[in-house]
Amino acid sequence: MNALEISNFTKHYGKVTAVDNISFTIAKGDFFGFLGPNGAGKTTTIHCATGIGKLETGTIKVFGLDVVKEYRAARAKIGLSPQEFNIDIFAPTRKILWYVGGFYGIPKETRLKRIDELLALFELQVHADKPFRALSGGLKRRVMFARALVHDPELLILDEPTSGVDVELRRDIWRYLQTLNQQGKTILLTSHYLEEVELLCNTIAIINKGKIVTIGNKKELVGNGRLEDIYLKATAKS
Repeated sequence: MNALEISNFTKHYGKVTAVDNISFTIAKGDFFGFLGPNGAGKTTTIHCATGIGKLETGTIKVFGLDVVKEYRAARAKIGLSPQEFNIDIFAPTRKILWYVGGFYGIPKETRLKRIDELLALFELQVHADKPFRALSGGLKRRVMFARALVHDPELLILDEPTSGVDVELRRDIWRYLQTLNQQGKTILLTSHYLEEVELLCNTIAIINKGKIVTIGNKKELVGNGRLEDIYLKATAKS
């Protein structure tokens, strides 16, 4: 069964076509890079897959669950770490994770254990009771990862997860993601840092002007060349 299956998906905002009849699948356990210029349709696709945006035409399924007809079950399979910090900035880290666990109906004892595991994994123990707004940019990004993982989702969607972080933290994040993928998590990653996509991802899709213009196995796409060259060619202005 595929982790994500998008079929004939189209989305308009007024007269603007944000996504134009795209179809692709992400296999269970894959590390999938989803690339494209700003405004190409990446975030719109993610929003509709996670229920933030309303599906217009086509279907999106998460592990076989229709994201419209079986919204709650499908959403429970997904952990989303968005680019923006859409979070209560006055809440401390531990409370943020606690509330998310409650949203997904995780029992108290299980939730406490899971939160402790995530605080340790992301080295947030000493920051657990600090308000989110008091944390550095790098620590905030770690909290976003932890929040996405509270309910132990099978599909992790990361929208520009290393945007604005320093080189050391970026490498730490890479190691976290590689470990999670090795443990069986399916990961969809969007990023403007092509070197991290080339390092981490097994499959790459490039979307431009709402259409999938390139998709395939990384080794086959890149060969002995560079992902940057493939990307620039695929997104060149016509």
